[in-house]
Amino acid sequence: MVSVNFQNNVKVYQTGGIQKTQTAPFSNVEPEAPKAPAFKAAYSSAVNVRTSLTTHDEKQKYKELTEELDYKYRKKLNYALKTGILLKNNSDDKSSVLDNLHKILKEERDPGLDGRTILKECLDIISNPYVITQTAEDIPKEYKTQVIGLMTNMSEDIEEIKKANYHLDNLHTGTCPTASIEFDLATKNPAEFFRIVEGLTSPKNEAYKVIDMNALSEKTLDAVWLLNKFKTPHKIGNFDKAVVLLKPDENAIIRARIQNHHRDKGERSIIDVLMQSTMMQLGSQQTYNSLTDKRAPNAWTEEDGGLIDFEKTYVESIMENKNTTSVIYQKVDQQGRLEGYEKDFATIKKELLDTLAMGHNIIIGYTWPDPDNDNRLAGHEITIVDAKTGKNGETIFICQDSDDDVAAPIEMPESFLLPSIHHAGLPEEIAARDFEYEDSWKIGVDEFSKVQQSQ
Repeated sequence: MVSVNFQNNVKVYQTGGIQKTQTAPFSNVEPEAPKAPAFKAAYSSAVNVRTSLTTHDEKQKYKELTEELDYKYRKKLNYALKTGILLKNNSDDKSSVLDNLHKILKEERDPGLDGRTILKECLDIISNPYVITQTAEDIPKEYKTQVIGLMTNMSEDIEEIKKANYHLDNLHTGTCPTASIEFDLATKNPAEFFRIVEGLTSPKNEAYKVIDMNALSEKTLDAVWLLNKFKTPHKIGNFDKAVVLLKPDENAIIRARIQNHHRDKGERSIIDVLMQSTMMQLGSQQTYNSLTDKRAPNAWTEEDGGLIDFEKTYVESIMENKNTTSVIYQKVDQQGRLEGYEKDFATIKKELLDTLAMGHNIIIGYTWPDPDNDNRLAGHEITIVDAKTGKNGETIFICQDSDDDVAAPIEMPESFLLPSIHHAGLPEEIAARDFEYEDSWKIGVDEFSKVQQSQ
């Protein structure tokens, strides 16, 4: 896990930052007319599950996929069909998982990416989404000179080259918030997830997403302000919709192409690299650099290596088109040390369990005192997916951790987890039960302004 200081009460979860990359131009695309959604919201379950192929088109696409797969992956494709995942079509354009897997295989991919490899990665995620990871990939020797040249702007300074080489050899990505959102989208809305994967791995390396403005803020003008403030390429369609451009940073494709041929066990997949970069771009005002795992400081934080909690919430709201409130549970002093809690543990536990009962996953940031940094809090982002009662009556939370090198759920007892949770992304109706929450971005702006004034 990456340790990140909570200095000046700015809640930061490691993500990266220094070099700025160019914002991709927004193509001339108009928002689609609103359609009746298959889901009322991202976490609804009111969607028909089909486990058999009915049309000629479906049967033909399934056959063509099968012909390109070995026995292991034919089993995974059959699993996708029998569980109902393959024919889900609750995506923005109503394309199904099957449609997008077929596009990935049969239509042109980015130069350097192979459709069969990506197809297998998709089936790996369908059969076990816990394979999603933030673990950094190494750069093979044959590519190092070129990559270091990009990192240093072709500098000939020996010390700068040594520093870049050391950074590459010791890179530990801090993309835990975006890996958590990637997992959540893949498990809760696979049709939309693989529609985006298809776009990001295409020659254009981009996808468009229609969002509801109230997923960002109740007031449309505030939502527009947020889109502009985060420098998110977009077009406003009508009063309550916008089309957003999703695109990774320009260096992400370098890592993705390397992973196409040189991925080691436990490293990020092509999909992980491109999805996490795309979301880092959204949260960092388009300043993320995949080669260095860095993002630039901005108007809200002086950090060059972390996502503030409401940046993560902004990304989650865009990617999943839902209104999520970032609820802060811990009180952190100016020195970055824990000084108390906003709510008692019984209330925190109830809010988490009630959210799970609604069918939501819960992306949380949890903390621990870092003994190597004078016990200032360090943090990490994980996802709570379920809960059960242990033998002694204690609640055990089932979690996904993208940084534990384990492609399986892990268990955390309430006695450990509840005191450690700094913030949690909850549905608005849960967050507002005790008192009315402001949008998290407003809280963040206010906090940062106070810190600036105190300094």
